[in-house]
Amino acid sequence: MAAFRFEAVDGFGKVTRGVVEADTVRLARGKLRDMQLTPLNVDALQDDQATAANGGVSLSGSISSYELGLLTRQFSTLLIAGLNIEQSLAAIAEQMEKPLIREVLLGVRAGVVAGSPLSVSMAAYPTIFPDIYRALIHAGEESGELSKVLERLATYTESRHAMKQKVVAALIYPALVTLTAVLVVGSLLIYVVPQVVGVFQQSKQTLPMLTQIMIFISDFLRATWLYLIAAIAAAIWLFNQSLKNEAARYRWHQFLLSIPVLGKLLRSLNTARLASTLAILVGSGVPLMLSLKAAAKIVSLLPMQAAIKEAINVVHDGGALSRALRDSGQFPPILIHLIANAEATGQLGKMLESAAIQQENEVNNKLTILTGVLEPLLILAMGGMVLLIVLAVMLPIIEINQLVH
Repeated sequence: MAAFRFEAVDGFGKVTRGVVEADTVRLARGKLRDMQLTPLNVDALQDDQATAANGGVSLSGSISSYELGLLTRQFSTLLIAGLNIEQSLAAIAEQMEKPLIREVLLGVRAGVVAGSPLSVSMAAYPTIFPDIYRALIHAGEESGELSKVLERLATYTESRHAMKQKVVAALIYPALVTLTAVLVVGSLLIYVVPQVVGVFQQSKQTLPMLTQIMIFISDFLRATWLYLIAAIAAAIWLFNQSLKNEAARYRWHQFLLSIPVLGKLLRSLNTARLASTLAILVGSGVPLMLSLKAAAKIVSLLPMQAAIKEAINVVHDGGALSRALRDSGQFPPILIHLIANAEATGQLGKMLESAAIQQENEVNNKLTILTGVLEPLLILAMGGMVLLIVLAVMLPIIEINQLVH
């Protein structure tokens, strides 16, 4: 039974879109008529490679890590409960609210029903199911432990989502404080300072140096704030364009890694990704070379990614993974020691799990330190700027009072 994407009109003239399962397009249209729908378009959901040749409709788009983790957890639960792959996919698709996920699952189910392995059917949707996901599914199929592999994969996907949420949550407060500071100080300099200080300028009084500096900054911002915003936007755009060049992006990542606190946080975060990815791949029976290639795509920083690719060449030539990673200088010593111990004992998967846990704890500690340092510094900086503006306004008043007395 295949899956077909349809566009139809109901009895009230409302256009409805969705997916229906049937053996042929003709039967799919018949199903729609049985549902009191008048079909407008009915197209087969096929993989991207066969789309052009057969006139099918390919799916594009992506889903969040949370949605992928939820989908995987439900899939694992249904398989453990005794349902087969086809039944599990149909059950999950039925309850999914997001049309894209529902269509993808029905498309995967159609491939499975047609006789393709689950991993091959998922390969038709690479933006939904990444390489590492499909590699683990394939390993589960080969070992006959698909439900257990899916359970581990669900835990892995959920932990990655949780780590991402922690990083985002830790940076939201400093970003909001910075934005508030810019808006408050900008408003004071552009609107408040000129109105208050203008009174002293009319009196021909010699103003204090701090007040004169504030007046100069205020006049400059009032005259150029639109140009400044345009210049900042252009600079951001040019910076993003420059990062499309791999050499420029490599240098930028090197600079980020050299920043004292932030660099250590980014290194620990990418190391945790690498260790957890290798742990689940190796632990599920995926060969080390394939595991390293998949893990290299998870690491976002190019210097660390290049180190993994060099390690792949070393391992391919018969060298030790721990030595290759140590020579790169890109990874923390604890990871290298654990991998070296695993190579000696033959327990690489277990040691990598320990390394992943250790690095995740390290990320949590560094996030706490980073936010603990940033928050008071930002508040002090904002308070200091407001204090300078208040002093610039108050100093002329104090001088006038002294002259009066």
